[in-house]
Amino acid sequence: MLRNRMVQFLLLYVLALAGLLGLKYGLGLSDYIIPPFLEICRTGLDVTPRYVAHVLNTLSIAILGHAISLLLAFAIGMLAAGKSAIAALVKTAAYNVQSYPIVAVAPIIFILLGDGLLSRLIISVLICYFPLLLTVMGVLSEPVEDIEHFYRMTGHICWGLQVRVRMFENIGKLTTVAVGSATMAMVGTIVSEFIASNAGIGYSIRVALYQSDMAKIITALLWIGVATSLYLILVEWIGNLIHRRVAA
Repeated sequence: MLRNRMVQFLLLYVLALAGLLGLKYGLGLSDYIIPPFLEICRTGLDVTPRYVAHVLNTLSIAILGHAISLLLAFAIGMLAAGKSAIAALVKTAAYNVQSYPIVAVAPIIFILLGDGLLSRLIISVLICYFPLLLTVMGVLSEPVEDIEHFYRMTGHICWGLQVRVRMFENIGKLTTVAVGSATMAMVGTIVSEFIASNAGIGYSIRVALYQSDMAKIITALLWIGVATSLYLILVEWIGNLIHRRVAA
């Protein structure tokens, strides 16, 4: 799986790069806008050691943010899936918080907390957790009639049992969304670094943008893709392991 995933990513990356160079020569764009292939290679070799370290820094924040997002989504989802007034309030608050674009909220976070690790982590969580929350709320709001009817007739039904039954019956959907949200965690971290951080690969892309250095941006995209692909493989493996354990 590791080899296949990396080959697929590298194939897509090469095709995208070929398309970009084809656009350059087809439209006659200058080397200042899109550098030639050899310059991209030279720049890539020069900055790769530094960019790999920056990507690993970003990936570490993304992994932590992803883990926190999973915990938040399940905790808030269980609170919001009930029928009480508190559940309705939690659901409304979750939707309202997500309705604000991250570029509007991020300046407040950076003003209060600075441009360090905590700000990057919070923005990563804010971007990542909402798709997870929607799935958890959807799963917990759909009754599993056959099983729940049995426990209801025997007088053993309770909210905790309903939660366990519904999660067990939808474990495949939950693990799939958890795997997919790993990409959002990486995106959230890079966005936070691009906006106002002083570390990570997002910061490196911002510096390259200010320098109008397309070769550095292309190199950064390569290592972002490699890191994200490796993390997705790990999360998929963990998800499949949980799925098999639960189904066994």
